Amino acid sequence: MVAPPDNDVLWARALHYSHSGSDKGSPALTGVSLGVREGEILAVTGPRGSGKTTLLRCLSGQLLPQQGEVWFNSTPVHTMGPLVRERLRRDRFGWIDPEPVLVPELNVWENAALPLMLRGTARRPAKAAAHEWLDRLDVGRLARKRPHALSVAERQRVAIARALAHAPHVVFADEPTATLHRADSAHILRTLTAAARSHAITVVLATHDSAVGALADRTESLLDGRRVHTVPLPEKAPEAEGRAACSLSV
Repeated sequence: MVAPPDNDVLWARALHYSHSGSDKGSPALTGVSLGVREGEILAVTGPRGSGKTTLLRCLSGQLLPQQGEVWFNSTPVHTMGPLVRERLRRDRFGWIDPEPVLVPELNVWENAALPLMLRGTARRPAKAAAHEWLDRLDVGRLARKRPHALSVAERQRVAIARALAHAPHVVFADEPTATLHRADSAHILRTLTAAARSHAITVVLATHDSAVGALADRTESLLDGRRVHTVPLPEKAPEAEGRAACSLSV
């Protein structure tokens, strides 16, 4: 194994992963390599089914790649046991799903404080941290309500507060605004990226929306499980207007 560059908080090399369900499995990642710098907001773009979610799950330790390496702060994630990876996700990472998944029995601030309380933080400081992020995301007034009383956009704001409240090193956001209207989507993404920048939190954001990718510091694109580089064709090419030539990078 070769250690990753010092300035990369996340680093992956030659990741391969195939989903079961056919004789050979359905390839989701084929030789993907990339690095993410500390404090960077990286957008992973591509159409649905291109491997974005699988890449985020491998980078966050939820999935072990069948081939390849994943490193976090120069520590090999791909060699960790399941309990160590679970502790890494709980203490160092935040995760935002496409649809908000909240605990229905807990109120809003308890949901936001849940990662802190799971790692042993006392109730009062956990509550204070949760309220800080709920206020920043404009849902502090809903702190005592249960999830069923909230709109989808409000629940997603709570899920984002939960992902940020325990001061993670990295937040993984998997299509975090997929179910929201455009106005809600834009506001939530601006809030997420501004919060990440102000607290030097690294964000890896999966999206199929090019407008979402524009908020990031850098974009990596996937197509059929491979990284691609998009090269615009000459503007006046008669049969290729509005198209792009894609070269695969393995």
